[in-house]
Amino acid sequence: MKAILKSKHRQRIINACYFSAVLAAFVLSLAHNNRVEASVDTKDYFSYLMLEDSINRSLQENSEFSAESANNIRAMFEMVDSLVKQKNQEQIITLKSGDTLISALERIGVSNDTANDIYYSLKKHFDPRDLKAGQELTVNLAVDTQTNKLIGLNYLMIEPQVGERIVTALKNDSYRTYVEKDEFIDEVNSLAGTIDGNLSNAMREKGIPMRVVSNFINLFSYAVDFKRDIHPGDTFEIVYESQVTSDGSLVKSGDVLYAGLNLRGQKVALYRFEHPKGGAEYYDAKGRALKKTLDRKPMSFKNARISSPFGKRYHPILKKYKIHWGVDYAAPKGTLIYAGGDGVVQVAKYNGSYGNYIKIRHNSEYSTAYGHMSGFAKGIRPGVRVTQGQVIGYVGSTGRSTGPHLHYEVIKNGRRVNPRTIKAATGENLKGNALSQFKRVVAQIDRDYGRAFATKPQDTKLAQK
Repeated sequence: MKAILKSKHRQRIINACYFSAVLAAFVLSLAHNNRVEASVDTKDYFSYLMLEDSINRSLQENSEFSAESANNIRAMFEMVDSLVKQKNQEQIITLKSGDTLISALERIGVSNDTANDIYYSLKKHFDPRDLKAGQELTVNLAVDTQTNKLIGLNYLMIEPQVGERIVTALKNDSYRTYVEKDEFIDEVNSLAGTIDGNLSNAMREKGIPMRVVSNFINLFSYAVDFKRDIHPGDTFEIVYESQVTSDGSLVKSGDVLYAGLNLRGQKVALYRFEHPKGGAEYYDAKGRALKKTLDRKPMSFKNARISSPFGKRYHPILKKYKIHWGVDYAAPKGTLIYAGGDGVVQVAKYNGSYGNYIKIRHNSEYSTAYGHMSGFAKGIRPGVRVTQGQVIGYVGSTGRSTGPHLHYEVIKNGRRVNPRTIKAATGENLKGNALSQFKRVVAQIDRDYGRAFATKPQDTKLAQK
């Protein structure tokens, strides 16, 4: 029994001596580090605290340790405590409504000078004004181990999108910013499925991103009545692009290259084609354009009332009867105005009584015009191609106007017609060299992906609403 107790005491002494040696090495490493206050890692510091606790227990349990040895070990701990003055800790900041980068950093105790240094370093690679409420910032803070007060900020990390990190870090007493990007992989996805009820749900169940689902549905919105034309057992087919990280995380979804619906045995199929002169449109297998009718009320406020119809009227400002060549829709100032159809902007300027005015040419037959706008959307200028539903401006009361409204005109072969009654097809069929190139695109898609689908795409003319 005495031998066992003696062995235990011996082991405790050995353990304590081992701990003392490790502690001495730790102290020496700190003493030789000329930047102790800024370089002691949180993980190392907590390991040190566990070591301190273990040695204290050994000193208490082992009566054979001399008082002098115990005091020497405790003195080493006091030396470490005097050297280790800070620890690093990571924190997530969620931006609030109205926050700026500087205000968010100041809220956690970062000084205004430091916050400004970080701002201007970050601005070289990313505009901090693009940060939005709800976005998360990762910060690594230097904290005083004794008072738990903030000493400084080691680095800030922002992830503007999946697979990209922008880091602003303290180096040699100044902040420097660098960008980390994962390698992205371009993918082409082909999927088919059966529609039991809702098309959107059927596509989402296959893992198709919502943005792609919306684009698919919009393509057919002028050829298919989704409430009446789709029945249980109908199928869909889609080929679309996407970009993913090396671990398979979706970075962004791209264009729909092919979209097909098999409705009670009738195939409605569309292929994307990039024109040699720029721009991309969708066509059936023979190069016939996706038919779209011009929007009769191209604005976000769909409940807007008609304040002045097309035709002869008594002019509220001129005080006489005059032909009104468009339809006026009364709406709050700033209401979004959309392009009535795909086309090219011909005019975007202040135009006398029309005020801020835009004219869009859709094809050789039809154009539309928009008047009295408060302003134009960013990037809208002559020569720019727009798509149906794209924001081109905002409701206002510029020019000869008595209140905020949209003046909307449809021009057919140079003659203004009633926007409320016209049925205008805005697409143009492919021909010549463009048609030859398009047919090669169709053949490649059918060859590469046709077998993956339950039904091979057929040439079916698009139905019109």
